Amino acid sequence: MADRLTQLQDTINLQADHFCNSIGILQQFAPPSRFSGSQTPQQSQQEDYAQLFSTLISRCAKDIDTLIESLPNEDSSQELQVQSLKILELENQEAAERLEEVVKRGEALLEKIQSALSDIAQAQLDMQH
Repeated sequence: MADRLTQLQDTINLQADHFCNSIGILQQFAPPSRFSGSQTPQQSQQEDYAQLFSTLISRCAKDIDTLIESLPNEDSSQELQVQSLKILELENQEAAERLEEVVKRGEALLEKIQSALSDIAQAQLDMQH
């Protein structure tokens, strides 16, 4: 998963794509100017594209705002970052200890299973003779 800055850059690039595509579509389907009030099917299709791109652009803008708000602010001092890293390191050590305990229990269980299988195999051999 990408970090927040990369996500923000990707979202900004997506917004730029939406702007470029919307302008291209609007230019492609732009009808010649008419003075009559009748609406052609092409104008209706153009309005559909305008609605689509306005929705895409507004959603992307909201995503950009959300990503910007999730970035650390300037008040985040080096001391706070060091404290956060120490907390994360302690959590990591606790998780490593729990993992070691689970591995030890798993190895003990494996030894019991292997011993039982060995006893079963020996019993089968004794029955055959």
